Amino acid sequence: MFEQIIITIATAATPLLIAAIGELVVERSGVLNLGVEGMMIMGAVAGFAAAFTTGSPWLGLAAAICAGALFSLLFAFLTLTLVTNQVATGLALTLLGLGLSGMLGEAFTGQPGVKLPLIYIPVLTELPLIGKLLFGQDPVFYLSLLLTGAVAWFLFRTRAGLTLRSVGDNHGSAHALGINVIRIRYLAVMFGGACAGAAGGYLSLLYTTQWIESMTAGRGWIALALVVFASWRPWRVLAGAYLFGAVSIGQLHAQALGIKIPSQFLSALPYLATIVVLVLISRNRRLTMINTPASLGRPFVPDR
Repeated sequence: MFEQIIITIATAATPLLIAAIGELVVERSGVLNLGVEGMMIMGAVAGFAAAFTTGSPWLGLAAAICAGALFSLLFAFLTLTLVTNQVATGLALTLLGLGLSGMLGEAFTGQPGVKLPLIYIPVLTELPLIGKLLFGQDPVFYLSLLLTGAVAWFLFRTRAGLTLRSVGDNHGSAHALGINVIRIRYLAVMFGGACAGAAGGYLSLLYTTQWIESMTAGRGWIALALVVFASWRPWRVLAGAYLFGAVSIGQLHAQALGIKIPSQFLSALPYLATIVVLVLISRNRRLTMINTPASLGRPFVPDR
């Protein structure tokens, strides 16, 4: 029972972790993309449609990543090239993604899904308590952990990561040093979109293995809150994702155990936890502002 609960927590946390890590890179470059929810839902419908059509969940996952990246490219073009307001553009793309995905996914509602396979390692997977958790998960679970480590290494151990952080901290100084600010931000936004698309694909290819309209259910907003909760640190994002995953799964098990609490309240717990976390962070605003990229959300227009 305990092992199964931990496994379901890991499954619930994986899409949050992937989406939040992608958004962390975006915000480290000095861009605020509030369209994560829209990119996730587009990844979910594209992944399910591709997997259903081809019969391959891996092609479905690739389609989800491409859909998220392409949707983020639209955001990048509008905000970085046309210099539109980042907040308004992100909200608009979320609404566009929710509506467009509902239209595109109408034909796939109620259709059987194609599930990503779980890894099985003889002997190791059969170990009690830790076997299925450590050696019997889906490949995306392990990739999410590798992605967290890779992003942490990239940001704080490489020259390219230092360049990206310098763009986020002070894009004017970075431009004066000859750094192509627009190109770096384009790449960061597309990386974040690819991660959001992968997170959405995970939902439709493994978490539920079916297409349901608006199936992201606010997870994109939780991912955005996780980035702030983690103070823009990858390993804190990992801890936060599993904390929110535990809250999400905890309310389901509470209902199964017959705890006499309104189901609506239990379903709202993950989002209430998000609000509480943001309130606690706001009390420590001075420390947060030190770690916040100085140019976050500010448009950059290069000299003509």
